[in-house]
Amino acid sequence: MIVSLVFVVAIIAAVYFFMQQEKFGSQPTGERLELVRVSPQYREGAFQNQSNTPSLTEGASYTAILNEFFFKKKARQKPSQILPSVKTNLLKLKKEENVWVWMGHSSYFMQIDGKTILVDPVLSGVASPLSFTTRSFPGSDIYTADDIPAIDFLFISHDHWDHLDYDTIKKLQPKIKTIITGLGTGEHVEHWGFKKEMIIEKDWNETVNLTDGFTVTVTPARHFSGRTFKRNTALWVSFVLQTPLHKIYIGGDSGYDEHFKTIGKTHGPFDLAILECGQYDKSWKYIHMMPEEVVQAAADLTAKKLIAVHWGKFALGNHAWDEPAVRVYKAAQEKKMKLLTPMIGEQVNIDDESQVFFPWWEKIN
Repeated sequence: MIVSLVFVVAIIAAVYFFMQQEKFGSQPTGERLELVRVSPQYREGAFQNQSNTPSLTEGASYTAILNEFFFKKKARQKPSQILPSVKTNLLKLKKEENVWVWMGHSSYFMQIDGKTILVDPVLSGVASPLSFTTRSFPGSDIYTADDIPAIDFLFISHDHWDHLDYDTIKKLQPKIKTIITGLGTGEHVEHWGFKKEMIIEKDWNETVNLTDGFTVTVTPARHFSGRTFKRNTALWVSFVLQTPLHKIYIGGDSGYDEHFKTIGKTHGPFDLAILECGQYDKSWKYIHMMPEEVVQAAADLTAKKLIAVHWGKFALGNHAWDEPAVRVYKAAQEKKMKLLTPMIGEQVNIDDESQVFFPWWEKIN
């Protein structure tokens, strides 16, 4: 009995001290906590979605999910070979080029109307606090912090490990000029050494004038947040980015809901919508869209073109690694939505309507 008790206490102590590491970030305090508490989205001690959003679908259970994930893995959950890529040299782009470059999963770079932008960079090869779990697919990590130029605007959609990576952010720190994110998330990066004055934190439907004709409106998503056992102390968001000549929707993780139509009516049409597609499951359909819903969301947003991200780098859902691409490609064809399908690192010329991409994943067994 005593031995068992000592063992349990030792485990609890080990977990506690492990979670004191800097990479776990920090909960909002002081002035920031006051801003969080007065948000219309903050109720009953946590941020809430616009619609009722249970973590699990009705009838699902964590026991069943874990059983399926560990003991009933689907075939081809990971690619059988090194993923192909085309590494664009971001350091040698011409200032007048308007480009978009995918770095796998939800990480991507944009240079548009003279400004450089980075979204949810995870370049360390892992999307977990445990370095031996949730490793990136071979071939998907072709970029490091050294390959990234100076960044005018870093967008962080929320604080999950596959969107906010401590190692990557710390290595990029000297290159970042401004961080834009939702309420509460700034506590993490300030805790990691970023100056408070370079962090812009906003609530849903708040707009900020940036510089040189750039504005951003923080808009809703349907998801959750948290880097520890405590959830929803920081807000999950999407962004409407208005540049001098373009309007782009930067989507964070989200289940499908009416907010896409509202954003489309209020801010659309969009030249480009970048939406999350992948790591979905019938058991958590309220917090991640199915691929067919991604295409519908792009239509709701009145987007002229769609790029689907949140796949191609990590296995976080129990589906084949390329299933998101297969399904969103088919749905886009059926709905006549223009879907761009670049390989990781391949340069997308935002203003080139004639640029053609192919379903590259079909060549991988």
